[in-house]
Amino acid sequence: MDQRIYSVTELTREIKELLERSFPRLWVEGEISNFKRHSSGHLYFTLKDANSQISCAMWRFRAGSLRFHPEHGMKVLVEGDIQVYERGGNYQLIVAQIQPAGGVGALQLAFEQLKKKLHAEGLFDEAHKQPLPPYPARIGVITSPTGAAIRDIISVLRRRAPGVELLIYPVRVQGEEAAEEIAAAIDSFNRYGKVDVLIIGRGGGSLEDLWAFNEEMVARAIYRSRIPIISAVGHEVDYSIADFVADYRAATPSAAAEVAVRDQAELKGQLAYYRERLQKSLLNRIEGYRNTLESIRSSYAFRRPQDQIFQSLQQLDELQRRLTRSMSHRIAINTGQLETLRKQLLAMNPRAILNRGYSITYKNGQVVKDAALLARDDQVKVVLAKGSFQANVNAIGDDNE
Repeated sequence: MDQRIYSVTELTREIKELLERSFPRLWVEGEISNFKRHSSGHLYFTLKDANSQISCAMWRFRAGSLRFHPEHGMKVLVEGDIQVYERGGNYQLIVAQIQPAGGVGALQLAFEQLKKKLHAEGLFDEAHKQPLPPYPARIGVITSPTGAAIRDIISVLRRRAPGVELLIYPVRVQGEEAAEEIAAAIDSFNRYGKVDVLIIGRGGGSLEDLWAFNEEMVARAIYRSRIPIISAVGHEVDYSIADFVADYRAATPSAAAEVAVRDQAELKGQLAYYRERLQKSLLNRIEGYRNTLESIRSSYAFRRPQDQIFQSLQQLDELQRRLTRSMSHRIAINTGQLETLRKQLLAMNPRAILNRGYSITYKNGQVVKDAALLARDDQVKVVLAKGSFQANVNAIGDDNE
């Protein structure tokens, strides 16, 4: 046989060379299905339309640059190279980049995906947002040290609150490393802990320029911050992810500075107004108390205690007079009774009897009441009304003798 016979490997290799030479890098539109992210970081999926499908692979070093997450059923535009996988004998598309189809940009899709994810996790909840301090003494600013944003913030703070201390943490605000620097600055301020509020942001720009403030690591750093944060990304119409997570969103850096501090002139005017109101209020209250006291002083109820005292004094005098009369009457009665008892006592006094000519006879210190108690020659003592004498018993007789 003159016809060449190919081995499977030879045939596959020629087909590979033919296909890969015939199809330079190209764009293909289709729908993603069977999407898988391998543990190595490589992406594998099928790109299909209504009638056909092609296997696709995207290596890790390219997949890491994707702004959004490819999903099953997503319409996309894929740029890549046709390649034959010799071992399996099938052809596939090695993907260099993926873009959403239908006019939606990759950044916008990534924004919507992250917004949906963080909202579901509760990072946008109002309950988690911290109130801004009314009178901060020290403000931290995370932004580019050379941009217009920091100049605007400094200008506003000098005008409104020159006494507030400003700490600037310089970072890049766009580019690949910007998000990492912003998140690190937020964490650093929290470790430092000596600022009252943080302002993060930059001036205006395109969605790509502002993308650092749409990164997940920045959103999570804002969420875990114990210091209240004002997001000041310079775009008045559109919101960034940082705006949704921050405790307060300002349209521009200048607006953030105005929100962060009260105007000194305004505060002075307000203090003067409050001082005047306080003085008037105190004067009105004092006058009211004075009128109340005067009304009480002139009222019958206020005079009544004094009248009660006077009446009590008068009653005391009356009680004293009654007591004096009662005591005098009692003394007179007791004096008369005492005199009567005295006379009775005098009448019963043995010496009064002696005055009528009687005497008392004692024998051995005992009163002799019966002559039978005496014997002849007994010595007795005889007491008279005046004086006494000793006697010797010569004879004893009965009562009738």
